[in-house]
Amino acid sequence: MLRIDCHQHFWKLDRGDYDWLTPEMGVLYRDYLPEDIVALRSDAGVDKTVLVQAAATVEETKFLLSLANQHEFIAGVVGWVDLESPDCLKDLEELSKQDKFKGIRPMIQDIVDVNWMLKLELTPALDKVIELDLCFDALVKPQHLPALQEFVKRYPNMPIVIDHGAKPDIIGGEFDEWAVAMKELSLADNLCCKISGLLTEAEAGATVDDLKPWVDHLISCFGAGRLMWGSDWPVLNLASDYQSWIEMSEELFSGISRHDKAYIFGITASAFYNL
Repeated sequence: MLRIDCHQHFWKLDRGDYDWLTPEMGVLYRDYLPEDIVALRSDAGVDKTVLVQAAATVEETKFLLSLANQHEFIAGVVGWVDLESPDCLKDLEELSKQDKFKGIRPMIQDIVDVNWMLKLELTPALDKVIELDLCFDALVKPQHLPALQEFVKRYPNMPIVIDHGAKPDIIGGEFDEWAVAMKELSLADNLCCKISGLLTEAEAGATVDDLKPWVDHLISCFGAGRLMWGSDWPVLNLASDYQSWIEMSEELFSGISRHDKAYIFGITASAFYNL
């Protein structure tokens, strides 16, 4: 079975891109580079990964693309551009010349305006994303879901994926409103969702039973054909480790067919990102 980790990161602290990475981040406050994941991928049986931006700079995206060009296992890069910049269209054109550049991810979770994605000023840039056949990673939290519903309707020809199941408040048990919003969103044909980043939204030491209601709901809403598995490594290290997360995922998917697991673990990501 093909296994693709649809969401992982690399960073190098001395680049200066990562203003959110401080010593208080503990285990994350160090360089994470391709050599750090080789054994983890091998032990977990993961064939390919998709690199996702972790800094709001075009320079970091170019850095990730340089790593992708050096390492065959990196199948694609989801980068960052300033969608409000006069240089945005030029940046998108330049980045899209590289085969492994697959899409963009604005850091919506860090933007105060929950309706930012609906700003009309973004339309030219988003139209260019569609024109270049790129994807859009929606890094959102539950408070952004009403705006995201309008966003997916406004751009029906843009492939959009929700990162980390929209980061539900698993610790607080805020299930119902999130569940209703995700069900409504799943009606949009151009929308997929990542089963990733859930452990860091849960209590320390969370178990399969703690995550199961949330994952089961995503499966019932989106189906295997619009769900993709990711690790969110190395952020995952705040809560667990690579091998433990893939073992938990196997348990979480134990009730679905091998056919459906093949989609969640690889086929959906391969098709969505055109890997």
